[in-house]
Amino acid sequence: MKSICVFAGSSAGIKTEYKEAAVSLGRYMAQKNYRLIYGGSRMGLMGEVANEMLQHGGEVIGIMPRGLFSGEIVHTALTELIEVESMHERKATMHELADGYIALPGGFGTFEELFEALCWAQIGIHKKPVGLLNVNGYYNPLMQMVQHAVDEGFSTDSAIRLINISDTPEQLISSMDTYTYTSPSEDQKWNTER
Repeated sequence: MKSICVFAGSSAGIKTEYKEAAVSLGRYMAQKNYRLIYGGSRMGLMGEVANEMLQHGGEVIGIMPRGLFSGEIVHTALTELIEVESMHERKATMHELADGYIALPGGFGTFEELFEALCWAQIGIHKKPVGLLNVNGYYNPLMQMVQHAVDEGFSTDSAIRLINISDTPEQLISSMDTYTYTSPSEDQKWNTER
């Protein structure tokens, strides 16, 4: 894994720990020579990760739709900024460039990007690791919801196995580096038995 796509809030949230985690992730990724792929904004947690990467000599590639420039403030000091025409093209480019995905705390946009990466892994479109940086237990309710979907028969344990989760960048990236993809076909038996 050389390039990590980071999904994160366009705001910093209300707790200082969120910003600290974004800074810590950016610093660690730069020190370990990972390349950051992200949405290209200088706002919120997205901007914090990018700024820390750049401050420590890391390579940062942002992907930004032209129409969003007024809503999201584009980061002008990136290693490379790729301008695209739409959100669909933005996400496709991010997926193409990434070897793995990490979600920091965020809102609907972060959730949408995270679940697309998880859905694509579940159906075998990619075999890349997906991680949650679980700052202050931010993703505990989400993991409870995923477990609830399994308990209620709408998903399988393979859904949980797709998710790497840790509260530190070091542990999270270590688990992602050793991640082994489990083929969705192993759960086909589950689909026919229900």
